[in-house]
Parts: sequence; structure tokens; C-alpha cells
Amino acid sequence: MPKIEVFQKYTNEYDDWFVINKFAFESELNAIKNILPNVDGVIEIGIGSGIFAEPLGIKEGIDPSKAMRKKAEQKGLKVLDAVAEKLPYADNSINGAVMITSICFVDDIYQSFKEAHRVLKNGGFLILGYVDKDSPVGKEYSKYKDESLFYKEATFWGTEELYEILIQTGFNVTDTYQTIFGKVEEIKEIQPILDGYGKGSFVVIKAKKEDGRNL
Repeated sequence: MPKIEVFQKYTNEYDDWFVINKFAFESELNAIKNILPNVDGVIEIGIGSGIFAEPLGIKEGIDPSKAMRKKAEQKGLKVLDAVAEKLPYADNSINGAVMITSICFVDDIYQSFKEAHRVLKNGGFLILGYVDKDSPVGKEYSKYKDESLFYKEATFWGTEELYEILIQTGFNVTDTYQTIFGKVEEIKEIQPILDGYGKGSFVVIKAKKEDGRNL
């Protein structure tokens, strides 16, 4: 079963985090914008309330939470009721897909990436935005996850783990960027974007489906 109960109950609290931590949110947005091509036909897998999709110009996505879908639809987004492991799109039909803070909530990350690979056109891209398990914020979230409203059921991932899973599911990693330096609640300005990983707590990976690599 998808981990949706908390998102059903606390939709407003979820969005409130991004308002309270607006500079962290803007930093994360900038890191994704830095890597997101300006093309049509991009979907968000785990679109939630549309908090990222709307400013990124993404018009469509999927989410298993009815309450979150309703909020996204109120922003004019098209949202389908589905999970990452079973996407409602045809083979080789999508230009690009993003998963922002959603990989820690999927039940099967391998199947989720395989599905993204299936629906992407050859040369299409998958962008992941996530809190790195091995970063300062990732370690803090992991340590106190049982006390967290949203991360209690989360599975955090490290960047090298994700590289390996992406390769195994038919992708070629092309770019990695990082932001969020220091404690989230102490961030009072938009943070820089650096190449690679290992210093920043929010990491963005771009991977491509290579021509002829259908699984």
C-alpha cells in the first residue's frame, strides 16, 4: 500500500513547511530549475499538492493521495490517481519525469525507476530531488524519523546507492547538483548550487534513458 495516510490527513501542514522554510524551498527549486530542460511533456511522479510542479511549469503528474490530488487540481494541474510502481502512461510516450522528495515514500524503488524508464522516450530524462541519507540533514531526519509527522515511514537513500539503482534500471547519470548547507531552520537566504554531492543535504540527479536501452 502506498504511504499516503499522513498526506491525506495533513495536506495543509505539508504545504506550510515550504512557507515556513521559504529560503530552503527556493534553494531546492533553483537546484531543480538548474537541471530541468525547457521542454513540454514532463510529468511529476508524486506530484503531491503541486508545490514544486506549479513553479517549475510542470502541468501533469500522478499521486495516490486524493487530498493531495485535489490541492494540485485546484492549481490547474492534471493529476492521475496512480503510484510510481505502475504509471498510467504508454511505453516511450513521455519526454521527461521528475520525482521530488517522493523517492523516500515509494514501496519499490527499483520498480518505480523501471516504470519511469518504460514510459520515457529514448533520450528522455528522469530527475530526482531528495534529501541525501548521508548528509547532515539526512542524518538528522533518520535519527528522529520516528518522531516526524511526514518521515516516519520514509526510506532515505544515499547518492551512490541511487546511482547504482539508476544504472541497474537502464539509466545513464549525466548531472548531479547539491544545495542546502547547514540546518534547514537556520537558512535565511537562498543557498548556492554546487556540482556533485557530499556537502549539500538536498541533491538533484539527472539521468537519461539511453537510445536502444529498453529493458
